[in-house]
Amino acid sequence: MVAMSTTGNANAEIQHRLTVQTVEIAPNTTAIRCLDWDRDRFDIEFGLQNGTTYNSYLIRGEQTVLVDTSHQKFRQLYLDTLKGLVNPKTIDYIIVSHTEPDHSGLVEDVLQLAPRATVLASKIALQFLEGLVHDPFSKRIVKSGDRIDIGKGHEIEFVSAPNLHWPDTIFSYDRKTQTIFTCDAFGMHFCDDRTFDEDLEAIEADFRFYYDCLMGPNARSLLNAMKRMGELGKINIIANGHGPLLYHHLDVLTECYQSWSQRQAKAETTVGLFYTSDYGYSDRLGQAIAEGIQKTGLGVEIIDLSTTDIQEIQELAGRAAGLIIGMPPTTSVAAQAGISSLLSVIKDKQVVGLFECFGGDDEPVDTIRRKFIDLGVKEAFPAIRIREVPGASTYQMCTEAGTDLGQLLTRERNIKQIKALDVNMEKALGRISNGLYIVTTKKGDVSSAMLASWVAQASLQPLGFTIAVAKDRAIDSLMQIGDRFVLNVLEEGNYQELKKHFLKRLLPGADRFTGVRTQTAKNGSPILTDALAYMECEVQSSMECSDHWLLYCTVQEGRVSKSDGFTAVRHRKVGNYY
Repeated sequence: MVAMSTTGNANAEIQHRLTVQTVEIAPNTTAIRCLDWDRDRFDIEFGLQNGTTYNSYLIRGEQTVLVDTSHQKFRQLYLDTLKGLVNPKTIDYIIVSHTEPDHSGLVEDVLQLAPRATVLASKIALQFLEGLVHDPFSKRIVKSGDRIDIGKGHEIEFVSAPNLHWPDTIFSYDRKTQTIFTCDAFGMHFCDDRTFDEDLEAIEADFRFYYDCLMGPNARSLLNAMKRMGELGKINIIANGHGPLLYHHLDVLTECYQSWSQRQAKAETTVGLFYTSDYGYSDRLGQAIAEGIQKTGLGVEIIDLSTTDIQEIQELAGRAAGLIIGMPPTTSVAAQAGISSLLSVIKDKQVVGLFECFGGDDEPVDTIRRKFIDLGVKEAFPAIRIREVPGASTYQMCTEAGTDLGQLLTRERNIKQIKALDVNMEKALGRISNGLYIVTTKKGDVSSAMLASWVAQASLQPLGFTIAVAKDRAIDSLMQIGDRFVLNVLEEGNYQELKKHFLKRLLPGADRFTGVRTQTAKNGSPILTDALAYMECEVQSSMECSDHWLLYCTVQEGRVSKSDGFTAVRHRKVGNYY
């Protein structure tokens, strides 16, 4: 194992900011894992708390294969490590699983060191690479069923896996070691010295969160890819692109992917998300909107307008209840044709949401918006206009927009479900009373709040309580394990204004605290000045409960502003809504 640091000997914490680990994971197969210990956000503000890794692999038969590279931030560390393992001039093949920069960011650098290497990738990936690599290079298109024999028993078979989570993705399976290289699929943003998934409890929350954010919107594509994986034979190791490799708990974790994806694919209502991959910030913005939609229990299917057949675009548009469309570049003939095909099949019962991509050549959003409005199609949320490089607040706005669309489409279904409950049972459940609280939190530039009543003390040592948070709440992404927040206790007889304010429905991205008096807690979250009491808290664990997450939280600080005040109590008559 090799571990190298970028920062000398200042102190232990800084030394481990960026490191590289090399581990022999199977015969003639070395993992080159670039460990980014301190990265607390990834792509579309996934609430990441545990850093991440960028995994690359070297297979040495009679010929040498490099599977993926790494992020540009590791450039010198990665190249030095690669040179220490092999003479780059002897590399025969570079497999590019997909062209997202965190995996292909050093392909051009490696090609300069390995001029005779042939790049193996999907057709779409090679088209993208030609725009990224400035010198001519040897290349070959691979697809499902194609194989290369590199000697010493290493025969590598390829599996087309589009939309996981880019349209150009492929998997690679080494028959000798029964190792499949899956890039983003089956990964997680979790940085740890342990190469494999030894501690299931430590990684399962990150594994699920990663799936929900990246893979869930592509559940149908994932099921298709897993079906092809099943035809390969026994799989001993899943060598992913981020986090620990799957080995110890491979069966459990792949079964999770299977069941989550089946549930997502069977969703009664589907939203189609249409975008142009590798253009501006379309991927990240689209994924943020998709995350918000999924919170409401709807299925999401993502299609690249520039690479997908018109028939496939129209098929999804025809059965989707809502359409999300990222503005394509004006120069993309294929994407423009895709937009025209959407306009030709959309119905007035569907809803639409539009977003700019900040790619420098966006089709004007108002022009496309007017075309849909003229067809009688309702907007699910105001068009998202991007005026600067997207940051945390922009991605949060996109997530909220997706949630708004999902709630709009599920409203009628939810009413039917409520009416279907047994009247006596719902009245009995409604007799459970609760206090009234407002949860407030801030992380970086993103802040949020929600009215809460399902709160109960759960432990004495340490002092802790549970709180139920609906999955479709915007605050959900800021209430992950390790996140900190303030629980504000409302006062009986003095809570109506605060309750009214925080129940107000706002446009995506609006400041929830406008007009409210606040102070800043030690953990950075807002304290409501007019609250009876407040507690500074941290999320310790979570449990999935159907349409809610049940969070166990501990209390670090607390104060009561009025010692003779009483907590506001919420008395309900029925238990099938708040």
